[in-house]
Amino acid sequence: MEGPGIFKALSDPVRREILLLLRGGELPAGEIAARLDMTAAAVSYHLSCMKRAGLIRERREKNYIYYEMNATVLEEAVLWLSQLCAGTGEERHETRKTVEDAVLHSDGTAAGGDSGGPAGAAGGNPRTL
Repeated sequence: MEGPGIFKALSDPVRREILLLLRGGELPAGEIAARLDMTAAAVSYHLSCMKRAGLIRERREKNYIYYEMNATVLEEAVLWLSQLCAGTGEERHETRKTVEDAVLHSDGTAAGGDSGGPAGAAGGNPRTL
């Protein structure tokens, strides 16, 4: 991943819209500006932010600069996010299991030792987190 600039660049709805346009193939800045009904200066600003983040690449041909999406950087960001979410889920699962085991096995009763509680010996199930 290119760094934290990816998420800053993706946080702007205009930049996300530009990526959607570039998903169909490379486009010159003027075409992007026309499709989004924006000034050339505004599009140029957004394109430079995206270029610094590594989200797009440019190709110069005569007097035009063509921009294309860099899918590799997006794939790396998605992979990183999925690993982050998976790690969080596993950690939550392990914490929950540890707490349940501690509650169930601490003194031989389900929750805190009194049989009148919601998860006590009166037939209730242990409460989950």
